Amino acid sequence: METKPPLVAEEERKLALIPGAEPSTYMDPWWWLVILAVALALVLIFTQPDYQSIFHFILPGIKITASVTFASYFLMLIVGMIGALGRLSKNFIFHGLSSLYVEIVRGIPLLVQLIIWYYVVPSVIQKIGNDTGIGFLMNYRANPLIMAVVGLTFCYGAYMSEIFRAGIQSIPKGQMEAARSLGMSYFQAMRHIILPQAIRVVLPPVGNEFVSLLKDSSLVSVVAVADMTRRGQEYMATHFNPIPVWLFVALMYLILTLFSSRLVSWLEKRTRFER
Repeated sequence: METKPPLVAEEERKLALIPGAEPSTYMDPWWWLVILAVALALVLIFTQPDYQSIFHFILPGIKITASVTFASYFLMLIVGMIGALGRLSKNFIFHGLSSLYVEIVRGIPLLVQLIIWYYVVPSVIQKIGNDTGIGFLMNYRANPLIMAVVGLTFCYGAYMSEIFRAGIQSIPKGQMEAARSLGMSYFQAMRHIILPQAIRVVLPPVGNEFVSLLKDSSLVSVVAVADMTRRGQEYMATHFNPIPVWLFVALMYLILTLFSSRLVSWLEKRTRFER
């Protein structure tokens, strides 16, 4: 039987005394809810012809929902980081524009923003084309999928800016002062010292934003994007059976959000400071 060195055993004993840092071999019990939801969906699909038909019809919508969510999430991380650095910047113009963006976007509902991006922005572009005589602007037509991603990114980027800003400000000022005293520039200190620590701090809220974004992606159905919600509406309008359609659509969203939440929880445990 292999025995651990005394120093290793002592370190593990000390680690176990830290609340939340003790090693655990148990699976997160909430994974059982994910398994239960998936099992229920499979039972309905393989035993009920109506649900099987619904699943095959909304399957392309599930792919669209996932694509919109992942694309928007990736872009909103970039927008959020730029916005956060702008809010912390000492440059009056950069700080002012970033603050104005955050305050305005957070005050307008996401649904209204999506409608503006899909209906208002193309009309403005076409009007500019008519006034200037530029042909491609006159004939501009909005791509629903692109506008949906832009709208979600623009809205959630404002919330992500505040999350990143709070995370950066949570790092002690002495970290920046120490980095500058070693000869680093401001951007080098942010890249190598501050941001790596801030990312670990903001990981839980950033992960939760992904779950919120996944649910709010259902709003893109109002701007002609054939996501899961839109496909459910189309199927219901054809077969006039709202109960099984919306119960199954709700179950699909539940599976996606539960699975995402468990992954976020796992990442939190892997990156928490006690480790």
